[in-house]
Amino acid sequence: MIPHHFCMYYVYVIKSKETDQHYIGMTNNIQRRLEEHNNGNSHWTKSRGPFELVYYEAYRSLDDAKIREKKLKQFKNSYIQLKKRLFNSIELSKSGGG
Repeated sequence: MIPHHFCMYYVYVIKSKETDQHYIGMTNNIQRRLEEHNNGNSHWTKSRGPFELVYYEAYRSLDDAKIREKKLKQFKNSYIQLKKRLFNSIELSKSGGG
């Protein structure tokens, strides 16, 4: 049984279906957060949707998730390496295939 205080934090990458731009974020509820992005309830992505989830990582520690999000946003090489790992996922989302 999972304890009530058990919480996961997610670092995620979403992609705009209109512009193919990627956005990196962090949340404790990935479904709710994606809905917020798609409903225009996020300042940074308000006019860039709709979005699809491309990738996420789960962490038990909020601090670890914050560090990972910051590295992906601030250090270009970290994000480049992630994009290399996600190449096929990103290409699938472009073609709409599966």
